[in-house]
Amino acid sequence: MRILLVEDDLVLRDVMLRSLHDAGHRVDVAGTVSEADHLWRVQAFDAVLLDLNLPHSEHERSGLGSGLSALRAARSRGDTTPVLVLTARNRTDDRIAGLNAGADDYLGKPFDLAEVEARLRALVRRSQGTQDQVQLGLLSLDRLERRFRVDGRDLDLPSREFDVLWELMTPAGRVVSKKTLSTKLSEFEDHLADNSLEAFVSRLRKKLAGSGVQIRTLRGLGYLLETEA
Repeated sequence: MRILLVEDDLVLRDVMLRSLHDAGHRVDVAGTVSEADHLWRVQAFDAVLLDLNLPHSEHERSGLGSGLSALRAARSRGDTTPVLVLTARNRTDDRIAGLNAGADDYLGKPFDLAEVEARLRALVRRSQGTQDQVQLGLLSLDRLERRFRVDGRDLDLPSREFDVLWELMTPAGRVVSKKTLSTKLSEFEDHLADNSLEAFVSRLRKKLAGSGVQIRTLRGLGYLLETEA
């Protein structure tokens, strides 16, 4: 998943960043409301982890006010990205304010990183219509273990090929544009070129031989993972 982490506490942010990276996620980081608002507008994310208590000086310069303001701004422009609010503001009225502003879930500090990961998976599962266990032909994906198998045998893939196949199965059977794949697989300032993406797809096609599934190219639209006829 590609995640936006909005947190100004440098120690907590580094701990969460390592945890999310270890879980296989790509993460963009913002420490102020204006940074979060900018990244949220220019980049598509699978989920947002949003702290509400951000620096007041930056609020004043940006005119946004608080983490809730960034959330309200996103919802007002029709952005439906799942949002998990993480904050020390754990009173009932604060939770209600966050949910009313458009948050999908709320977790008070201190929290367990494993619970953050579990709640993220649940939010994205609901928003994308995915399941933790997916089967297509002889190809299976276990999202909890982050493992692909073909006919019960592990399919070992380099990280970028793994990410391409993951996106094509999120969920399986939908057309995924080159732009979407490039965005999900790129670092913020290091865009993945089309020829690199095509190379990953070409290698995946060879590794999926005999799995009963194929990656079909739909000219002008993108790629589709489907069972072979």
